[in-house]
Amino acid sequence: MEIPTTGLFKNERHAFIIKEINLHNKVLSSELSQKLNVSEDTIRRDLAELADAGELIKVHGGALSRSYHYPIQQSKTYAHEAKKAIGKKAIQLLRPGAHILIGTGTTMLELVRQIPDSLEATFFTVSPLMALELATHPLLKVILIGGQLDMSSQINIGEKPIAELAEIKVDICLLGAYGIDPKDGLTENDWSVAQVKKAMLRSARQLAIITIAEKLDSSLPMVLCPLKNIDYLITELNPNDPRLDGYRNDIALL
Repeated sequence: MEIPTTGLFKNERHAFIIKEINLHNKVLSSELSQKLNVSEDTIRRDLAELADAGELIKVHGGALSRSYHYPIQQSKTYAHEAKKAIGKKAIQLLRPGAHILIGTGTTMLELVRQIPDSLEATFFTVSPLMALELATHPLLKVILIGGQLDMSSQINIGEKPIAELAEIKVDICLLGAYGIDPKDGLTENDWSVAQVKKAMLRSARQLAIITIAEKLDSSLPMVLCPLKNIDYLITELNPNDPRLDGYRNDIALL
């Protein structure tokens, strides 16, 4: 959805907020205030109304998607079929005996749910939600990297996970994208989360980004890495789709 440049009616603001939270699993009141050109008090009232209507979960400083709250309900997951298709594609990158680092998000969840029970591998994650899902697979070794749980992103943040990530070197890191753009690369909207994700990138020999196509060509304030540092980009699109033209020179498209 194009960011509006003029004031919107309340129902239009609500539609914009729901679209943002479906794409990113979370929204920040401060960012919504800037994008919609209204006060943070107005945004807080909007979020409260949407929470009362069951559209989201209101938290300090913003809101979370209802599809991203344990136990995660597939019926509430935005673009569920697209995310399942992405997860199915990404499975081919998981090799027996590999050491794998994964991020979080509803697309990552669909990947984890499709891991065959016959796979033996070691998974590292900074996400308690992903650790719980990985633990349902009998042959996986699951290592949860600790720290302070960030309620909006649902990953562990701070010095502890960054230090622990510096002590490992995995075969591949799989991350979801909050923003990805040919010019700006992979981006984030939260400073503390960005520092942990940068540490994840440094810990991996290869990097795979999984994202629905709606997030392509979007850019956020915190840069994680340039496009050339990404080895694989996995979307629900056919790799020959013209929407991927800006990415195909630097990345293997799946």
